[in-house]
Amino acid sequence: MGSKLKVAGWLALGAVAGALTTMQFQAIARSSVSQLPLEELQQLAAVFGMVKSDYVEPVDEKKLINDAISGMVSGLDPHSQFFDKKSFKEFREGTSGRFVGVGIEIGMEDGLVKVVSPIEGSPAFRAGLKSGDLITKIDDTVVKGLTMDQAVKKMRGEPNTKVVLTVFRKAESRSFPVTIIREEIRVQSVRAKMIEPGYGWLRVSQFQDRTVDDFGKKLEELYKQDPALKGLVLDLRNDPGGLLEGAVAVSSAFLPTDVVVVSTNGQIADSKATFKASPEYYLRRGGSDPLKRLPEAVKKVPMVVLVNEGSASASEIVAGALQDHKRATIMGAQTFGKGSVQTVRQLGPDTALKITTARYYTPSGASIQAKGIVPDVMLDETAEGNVFAALRVREADLEKHIASGQGAEQKDEAREKAREEARKKLEAETAKKAEIKPLPEFGSAEDFQLAQALNQLKGRPVLVSKTAVERKAEADAAKQ
Repeated sequence: MGSKLKVAGWLALGAVAGALTTMQFQAIARSSVSQLPLEELQQLAAVFGMVKSDYVEPVDEKKLINDAISGMVSGLDPHSQFFDKKSFKEFREGTSGRFVGVGIEIGMEDGLVKVVSPIEGSPAFRAGLKSGDLITKIDDTVVKGLTMDQAVKKMRGEPNTKVVLTVFRKAESRSFPVTIIREEIRVQSVRAKMIEPGYGWLRVSQFQDRTVDDFGKKLEELYKQDPALKGLVLDLRNDPGGLLEGAVAVSSAFLPTDVVVVSTNGQIADSKATFKASPEYYLRRGGSDPLKRLPEAVKKVPMVVLVNEGSASASEIVAGALQDHKRATIMGAQTFGKGSVQTVRQLGPDTALKITTARYYTPSGASIQAKGIVPDVMLDETAEGNVFAALRVREADLEKHIASGQGAEQKDEAREKAREEARKKLEAETAKKAEIKPLPEFGSAEDFQLAQALNQLKGRPVLVSKTAVERKAEADAAKQ
């Protein structure tokens, strides 16, 4: 691929699944297929024939083949996936920022659907679903045993239809049903406001089709309100990712022209790429630059970037670029650690394969896969601390996740011990309290982390976390 974007189609990072994805709408050349293992293929054919002839009831041949492909791909890592007609349509809808569903970003934990983040303004958000909630049933279907794709299919549907989710909330140690009416989800990915005179807050909740345009407008509005802006907080907490062009553009708004934002590297030539802070790396064909009208002051305004365990993929690229170039102070919690690249290649008119093809790297050459971005300043979620932070799932906790590629991965014994202690503390807390106070809305007056970001910008004392520590398992291994 070289230094410029030359992939047919478009690049996406993490839309819905939190993954850096290369979309390639082209047929796979037969010549590219290596010599096939004939004996194993004969076994596959034999099993196919036995299932067809001996199974207790007739089975659909196409479904058998699709299931076989799905099993082969899903066994690789948590992010590789085969898309049939319906799931491919849903994937494209998700990356466009418009789809019909309940409006949650999800992951998997212990075989259950985990709410990574409810999309702001969505039916799920209004119904009170929270990050960390576990969905145990979708209508009458038990989630245990479903793939993520299967769970997504059951939660999506037609507009104005009803779905009942059974939710287990760890913090309250209880299960309860939530009835949600599906609707078209239009992600409003950028919000902004003046927190107080001279200090702005800009939140990107997801990198979608219109994020760059909206980002440019919101940032321009902040400067119209106060041309002498003293400080800016870029809020990427619970941002699961989105389009690569959005991550490059947001980074470019604050960085000197032509510095490296992110690079990718893998086995094939198309996986090797470098993206720089320049319009040619984030503009779509024939589009105008939405950042062109921004004042020059935006390149020098003092900045804090807020991140947490739910910040993944595209948001990690932005945080890593601004950190490596010493353009902003990164504050919050160590991020999710989604640093692999998935290529989506179309197999037929309505089917495609999403397969991990590369890792991505920050400008300094660091892989954040299974590690994440380590903040310059660690913050707790509240003034009282992080009671259950150790229970939150990151990339390194996912089954079959790939390693960083920068040293052998070692089991994090300290984290396992912390998780066990957190579970015991959860049991003790729930025995004393019927309900644990929910976290305040991001950007509100009660937002503890935002208050600390403001203190940082003003040169005032910051209440640094006394318990949060860097997850060093892979970093230490790389030094050996």
